[in-house]
Order: sequence, then structure tokens, then C-alpha cells
Amino acid sequence: MNVRTGVVFVLILLSMVSFEKAYSQNTISTGVPFLLIGPNSRFAGMGETGTAISDDATAMHWNPSGLAYQTTGTEINFTHSPWLAGLGLSDLFYDYLAAKKYVKSINGTVGASLTYLNIGEVITTDEFGNQTGKNYKAYEFAFALAYATKVSKQIGVGVSARLIYSRLSPNNVTVGNEKGTGTAFSTSFDLSMLYRPTNGPKFLKDRFSFGVNLSNMGPKISYVDAAQADPLPTQLRIGLAYKIFKNEGNDLTLAADFSKLLVNRNADNTADPFYKAFATSWRGGVNGIARSIQSSVGMEYWYGSPKLIALRAGYFYEDPSNGNRRFITLGAGIRYSLYGFDFSYITGTEDNHPLANTLRFGLIVSF
Repeated sequence: MNVRTGVVFVLILLSMVSFEKAYSQNTISTGVPFLLIGPNSRFAGMGETGTAISDDATAMHWNPSGLAYQTTGTEINFTHSPWLAGLGLSDLFYDYLAAKKYVKSINGTVGASLTYLNIGEVITTDEFGNQTGKNYKAYEFAFALAYATKVSKQIGVGVSARLIYSRLSPNNVTVGNEKGTGTAFSTSFDLSMLYRPTNGPKFLKDRFSFGVNLSNMGPKISYVDAAQADPLPTQLRIGLAYKIFKNEGNDLTLAADFSKLLVNRNADNTADPFYKAFATSWRGGVNGIARSIQSSVGMEYWYGSPKLIALRAGYFYEDPSNGNRRFITLGAGIRYSLYGFDFSYITGTEDNHPLANTLRFGLIVSF
């Protein structure tokens, strides 16, 4: 390909960096940051606090071990979001589809999910700004499978594996003296645990839950230069949830999530492999580590018996030196028979922020 294609490819990579700053954990660059997007409207409305709850099919993202507690029925969960509405790009959207089913013969619950980010149509031009007519669509997707089971009455564990595909440019890209495909492929896996006490002190029994998810562990992803391949967004999530009260017709839960990107880039811009970054990403002393952790809190209130209407709210915080995302989330949901509908809204961001006014819409079918 000629110089114009190389220029277009570089521009796409630069645009992806700007997208990443809007929805990744911090300013450390990674490949395929779309894997960090919170997929469903429900937990998005709670400030993105799903690690310790994970009681629907979207546990595939938040904490696969949450599937271990879902031992009845089948569920299909779909989310759509016009992503980064603040950029004013009508063809940029995010979709997430997940399903789960308990399989008695293997004493566990299996899940599957498909994540898709449509980056939109890219208009190619020559060096004079004239359209060449060779436009193309850029997109990324990931397909995952999971299995979770209880190792005791109080502890569930889960594992998931993922195929990742990223297409930022057509094949046969030339950037300077280097050639590449403009597309990339990788794999990753998650390990998780969820603890829900069923005995012990009354204030904890059937009220408290604690979850841990170590996600997106896998080899680096490369588009053009394999020597400068980007690490996957390996992330550690820890979550707490507590049911304040639950009686006939009323249910209130509070939750908190804390997460850190386990990625380390060296002075020459190369990145450590994920297994090494488990240790090297904790540099910077107490203050540096604290600034690298994103935190969020949320609440969910259900009315009705069985659950009928939900109201949700949350707050998400990221240190100014590591992404500077700070926003309030609001959400609501309704359940009737086999169906459920959720939506969430991000507010409280600074003016013209790409995440401002972001909406997520979710549809659930359980049978």
C-alpha cells in the first residue's frame, strides 16, 4: 500500500488512543481497551459496580464466578450503547450479548458472550485531502466462553477464555519501512472467585458478598511492529456488596468496586508480558499505587414482590493523573414475567467530555 494508507492507519491509531483515554482505566496505553467497557446497563447505573453481585449473564464480564450461583434457568442478556456520545459520532456504538445456562451433568454453569465495538466508517483520502473512494469499516470484537462452579456452599470459582479480533485498517498496511496487516488477533483468559456467606453472624449471612476477578490475561497484540506489540488490558477487580434490607416488596443493596490495570511499560515503551506485570505494575510507592486504582460505589433499590421496578445510582472516580474520569451514574429497570429492561445514564462529567450523556440500554430474557 502507499503512503496515504500509512497516514490513515496512523490517524486511526491516534484516534484509538483518544478513545482509550475516555474509557480505559488510566493513561497507560494498551491494546483493545474496549475489553474494559462495563457491558450492561444495570451495573453501569450503579457506578460500574458489578464484581461482588454478578447475578446475571453479564457475570461473564464482571466476575465469571458469579455464574456458579445461577443454578436455575437460562438467560440471554443484550446491551446496546451509542458509545462516546460526546464525540458526536453517530456510527460509533457498543454491543454486548451474553447467555448462561446451568448444566447439572458438569455441576456448574456455562456462559458465552460476544462483545462488539463498531468504530465506524473510515474515509480514506490521498495526500491532498481528496477522497479515494476506498472507505472501509473499522471494528473490534471478542468472543468468550466461561465455566463456574461452587467449591463450597459459600465460595464459587470461575474461569473464562476469550478470542479477540481488532480491525483498524485494511490488510497490507505500510507505515514507513514497516509492513503489517492493519488487523490483530489475540487470546486471553480470566480467573475469578466470589464469596457469599451462608452462615455465621446474622449481619453477614445472606447479606454480604466479596468478589475478585483477574481478567484479560494473555499475549500482547500487534498490528505492524511485533517488537512494539501492545499489552492486553489485564485488570484486577475487587468488589464488595451488602444488602441493607430485604423484605416483601423492598430490597436495597450497596456495592463498591476497586480495580487496577496490571500493565507496565518500560522507558523504551516496550511492555512487560502479563505474568511479569503482575509484580512490576505495582511500582510508584503507596501514593503511586493509590492513584492507579479506580473506585466506584453504587446502590440498587428494588420494589415489588417479585421484583418489579429498580432504581439505581452510583459514582465513579479515577485520579486526575490516571485518566481523570469522575462522573455520577443513574439507572432504572423493570421486570415482568420472562422479560427485563434496564437503562443507565452518565452525568456529572466535565463539559464536552466524550463520556458525557452516555446511555446504555439492556434487554433480558429469562426462561
